[in-house]
Amino acid sequence: MLLEPLMMSDKEDEDESTSVLVQTRAKTKRPPLYKVLLLNDDYTPMEFVVHVLERFFSMTHAQAFEIMLTVHKKGVAVVGVFSHEIAETKVGQVMDFARRHQHPLQCTMEKED
Repeated sequence: MLLEPLMMSDKEDEDESTSVLVQTRAKTKRPPLYKVLLLNDDYTPMEFVVHVLERFFSMTHAQAFEIMLTVHKKGVAVVGVFSHEIAETKVGQVMDFARRHQHPLQCTMEKED
């Protein structure tokens, strides 16, 4: 939509004044993103963690193996960054899958800075 200047005259003033009305549009903010984190434990087999990363985070075997080693060595690793709804879904899927296979694997999410 094109905005055209609106000419207004002020009768009280001897000089004619001109005003321009401008319509402003509110800027939309991007929704916040959330990091999905995988936590290390002493019981979940490494192969299972690799399988979870391949299945739920669409990683190649090599990528999944690297992330699994990071989790193993550092205790935690970011496995993806998503919108709130997707991150929440991924966490739920991983936790349900681990529980069904009787593994204590933990997956959480936190707001990205």
